Amino acid sequence: MAGNAAALRARLATGRILTIPGCYDAMSAKLVEQAGFDAAYVSGYAVSATQIGLPDAGLLSYKEILDQARDIAGAVSIPLIGDADTGFGNPVNVRRTVKGFADAGIACIMLEDQVFPKRCGFAKGVEVVPRGEALTRLQAALDMRDEIRAEGGDVLILARTDSRVAEGLEEALWRCEAFADRGADIVYFEGPQSRGEMEALCSRVQAPKLLAQLEREGRPLLSPKEAEAIGYDCLLFGVTLLNVSIRAMRDALALMAQGNHPGPDRLLSFDELYETVGFDWYYEQEERYRGE
Repeated sequence: MAGNAAALRARLATGRILTIPGCYDAMSAKLVEQAGFDAAYVSGYAVSATQIGLPDAGLLSYKEILDQARDIAGAVSIPLIGDADTGFGNPVNVRRTVKGFADAGIACIMLEDQVFPKRCGFAKGVEVVPRGEALTRLQAALDMRDEIRAEGGDVLILARTDSRVAEGLEEALWRCEAFADRGADIVYFEGPQSRGEMEALCSRVQAPKLLAQLEREGRPLLSPKEAEAIGYDCLLFGVTLLNVSIRAMRDALALMAQGNHPGPDRLLSFDELYETVGFDWYYEQEERYRGE
């Protein structure tokens, strides 16, 4: 949606840090919106886990992630950042991916420089394509972005590099700078190992920058204020909601397996559950269209 892309661009221009929770289905996205966040991220990691029960290792197809993104976009009005992996093929595939995601209602498309098939950035065996191929891939996405804008639509491109783990800090910084110079709307490198590496990126690259946060031992976990002070524009919590939902379900199931019940302190009231899934809205619509 052109309006959501414009809203995201305007939000970035405020200079205030944008905190972005990751979602994986329509309900999780609606909860993000209801909590007052200005944007959400359609996480490939979380979609893969919840839709096919498998890890984020390039197993989801373009069609599978696109269909889920479309359903999520139809459920909320806030801008969505969509995880498009490597673009699902060569530069022609990248163009098709950008167009498909934009048509599905995604405001910003994340494109990375891993080899295909990709894997999540903190998995074993991450590899990136050579610099030239990475820039060509990005250029294909930017060309389609510009064509969409010329036709009255709008979409942003978030250029990501996974070269920090694969090839080192200097390569990650070089790629982020090159991505920004090419015209990427937002850039980020996966897996900074320290605050100093974060500061190096923010001092070297002038385009809007995203920091992905991961609740993992040994990884720095910054508050929005801390990230903003370093120079970041976006703070992403890509798998936090997936993590807490799995934990909550496991805890409830463990109690049930022992013949117990999770109890009211772990549950919404029935009325709150009823309202959250949308029955109150449905009855309002039903009454509106009731025959004379």
